[in-house]
Amino acid sequence: MRRPVARNLSVCAVLASMVAVGAAAPPPAASPPASPASSPASSPASSPGPSLSPPKTPVAVGYGGAVASVDPDASAAGIGVLRHGGNAVDAAVATAAALGVTEPFSSGIGGGGYFVYYDAKTRQVHTVDGRETAPMTAGSGLFLENGRPLSFPDAVTSGLSVGTPGTAATWQSALDAWGTRSLGAMLRPAQKIATNGFTVDKTFRSMVAQNEKRFRYFPDTAKLFLPGGRLPEVGSTFKNPDLARTYQELADRGVGALYHGDIGADVARTAEHPPIDPSADWRARPGKLTVKDLAAYGAKFQAPTHIAYRGLGVYSIAPSSSGGTTVGEALNILENTDLSKATRTQYLHRSIEASRIAFADRGRWVGDPAYEKVPTRQLLSQRYADARACLIKDDAVLTSPLAPGDPRHPGRCGKRGDKPAPTTYEGPNTTHLTVADRWGNVVSYTLTIEQTGGSGMTVPGRGFLLNNELTDFSFAPASPGAHDPNLPGPGKRPRSSISPVIVLDKAHRPVVALGSPGGSTIITTVLQLLTGVIDRGDSLPAAIEAPRASQRNTARTLLEPGLYDSAVRGQLERIGHTFTLDPEIGAATGVQRMPGGKWLAAAEKVRRGGGSAMVVDPSR
Repeated sequence: MRRPVARNLSVCAVLASMVAVGAAAPPPAASPPASPASSPASSPASSPGPSLSPPKTPVAVGYGGAVASVDPDASAAGIGVLRHGGNAVDAAVATAAALGVTEPFSSGIGGGGYFVYYDAKTRQVHTVDGRETAPMTAGSGLFLENGRPLSFPDAVTSGLSVGTPGTAATWQSALDAWGTRSLGAMLRPAQKIATNGFTVDKTFRSMVAQNEKRFRYFPDTAKLFLPGGRLPEVGSTFKNPDLARTYQELADRGVGALYHGDIGADVARTAEHPPIDPSADWRARPGKLTVKDLAAYGAKFQAPTHIAYRGLGVYSIAPSSSGGTTVGEALNILENTDLSKATRTQYLHRSIEASRIAFADRGRWVGDPAYEKVPTRQLLSQRYADARACLIKDDAVLTSPLAPGDPRHPGRCGKRGDKPAPTTYEGPNTTHLTVADRWGNVVSYTLTIEQTGGSGMTVPGRGFLLNNELTDFSFAPASPGAHDPNLPGPGKRPRSSISPVIVLDKAHRPVVALGSPGGSTIITTVLQLLTGVIDRGDSLPAAIEAPRASQRNTARTLLEPGLYDSAVRGQLERIGHTFTLDPEIGAATGVQRMPGGKWLAAAEKVRRGGGSAMVVDPSR
């Protein structure tokens, strides 16, 4: 039974009542915007007032579909779509568009991502690679200056780091293939939030604070995120009228406005001529992105990765992301170990070592398959995993950087391939959303602008940040004398760690779908979530809440406080492990199919300020 709408509407209630998707919703005012000095509507933020945003609830169980994301306004946007007859793809796009407003430091149309979809009618999994691409003029020395690699900060906060955005193309491709609603209709909830505003929380403020110095380099970024020259106050209302107008242009003209039109011209101009404050003590290097690069962009439909694990089918994204192959190889390595009966120390030891091995192979073999011969099938073969698994000993630790194997020629236990190479750096941000609908369709979608705040450059008059995804390339070969499949190249997609996963049972019905942000720790987070649910018998919320470890073929393994401060750490150190404390690894969301047509949606309780899980009908 539908609840009456209160007189003091929250954004959640507005979205639920507004997204009768076939019906018209009022667009933002068509009159030209006034100048910032004369129009309060142009001010991104206002003084503190009553909260516009619904509260965050990390777990929800019910019927009719479910949405889990990091943000309650975004989850509410997806729930509104489901409530009014949209399917999981429609709701995922609406949720993602809303995240572009409320979590703009990790997502938005200035970035890209990977979309994994389960079709309940055909019981098949499909994927879209919406990864950003390098400009056609980019060579392997994109990030070299005077023969030496640029520092990471110099590369990030520059036009050089900006790849051709893929998010809008992903949305349109997914809607065209599997959706039931138009892109314009799915942008309306986000437009509403951008126009009316949402409530600033501690996480939003902290992300601005992390980027305050470099945001001040760019007047348009400072104007948007540092209203009045100050950090946005917790509890204040944050508006983004420029983004509302940009979404309206996409609704009116389609994604061609970005890839062949005015929005794209503004994107290219921003990357080629970074709009920096002349008084700033910063050299923002110009980029190479042009309107021709935008016009040439296309999201890719491709087959998912697939392995069988404990009788279940685990599906994820294939290269250009390394997520599906690396998670899949690690699971295959663990296949012959009974983790359900292992002690916590044994479980973590085996998981850490499996991850170390899989990352060693990732560094040698995985890049953009349009440019590299990626042996995806062999990396995911059980034969190869068994050849690598026998390197693991219960009473000793492998040394990193570990040399890769050769999946084309597995050979005997211990046979090595090329020289070892260290794992290159990836920014620790991104965002993940998971959606299920009443028909059993499921979406697991991770989208990103790379590190928190992306390149730091807001497209003037457009209200969104540009990505710094090209810094996911290796700036120079990771190890002298060893082939690096992740060097820049013209039109090439940089390697990603994004790992959106959907797990199916023997009847090809969903068991669980999940994913996480976190740069290269995405892979280890997803691996730990899957083994927690499948092997250890954890509920999805318990698996998400559990403290995490992350080993990526590095000398030391990251541990969250719950493990670092436990007796398990000492037991693992006696075997030979070494650790570094990390306060937070990942920020997962997921959905789980329950008996009787129920869905469980789950998000973080604490990490990244907590997440938001919602269902259409919790009471039936």
